Amino acid sequence: MSLSIAPPAMTLADPFMPFGTSHLAALATTLFCIVLLGWLSRQRRQTALRIVESILGCALLSIPVFSAIAQHFAGALSLATSLPLHYCDLAVICGGLGLLTRKHLAVEIVYFFGLAGTLQGLLTPALQYDFPDLRYFHFFLLHGGVVAAALHLVWNLGLRPRPWSIARMLGVTVLYSAIAMLVNWLTGANYGFFCEKPANPSMIDHLGPWPWYIASLLGVAIAFYTVLDIPFWRGRMKAAPSHPPA
Repeated sequence: MSLSIAPPAMTLADPFMPFGTSHLAALATTLFCIVLLGWLSRQRRQTALRIVESILGCALLSIPVFSAIAQHFAGALSLATSLPLHYCDLAVICGGLGLLTRKHLAVEIVYFFGLAGTLQGLLTPALQYDFPDLRYFHFFLLHGGVVAAALHLVWNLGLRPRPWSIARMLGVTVLYSAIAMLVNWLTGANYGFFCEKPANPSMIDHLGPWPWYIASLLGVAIAFYTVLDIPFWRGRMKAAPSHPPA
């Protein structure tokens, strides 16, 4: 089942190199965005902050649409490659919704998914296309924008994960995995890298062969979610109502 189109895909003479100049530039841009959001928050420049939040939020929500358009014109549009069904795609959608609406579930998903998964992609990109290919900008807007949104919403705006957030995120993870695996089975895709590991070096390379690394990924997710939730345990304990003995 495919929507493939005739024109040949774009190619580049020079492939993307992890921690090369273009990668370091993308990391520096992400860091600048994080610092800018933090500075605007501390200075209480609410109008400017909401403008930046709106721009970033709309940019994140537009990524799946413009990604499909770019793949169409590159002749690479396909149900097996163009659906927003990677782990980071859920994070990017919730990142945009979180910035625009500040809904707590969206904030929790972009925080846990973004820092447990998307951050790894930012540091170890599964990317073949270097600057100035449009897919380079798409990749780092997605990954850098998600990380910036997650840190801003939780640490600058104080939208902390709620009690039982780890259990909720595990439920979301299992539901996402089931949907991605079903689509992979129907289309021959590799969403979530559940069928094979990414071509570029990544953390998955150290989690065993297929299919065992899928179970390892769930264990890693639990570990990351727990670590990301630990900073909020003390605050929840203080906020919990006390019930003096009768």
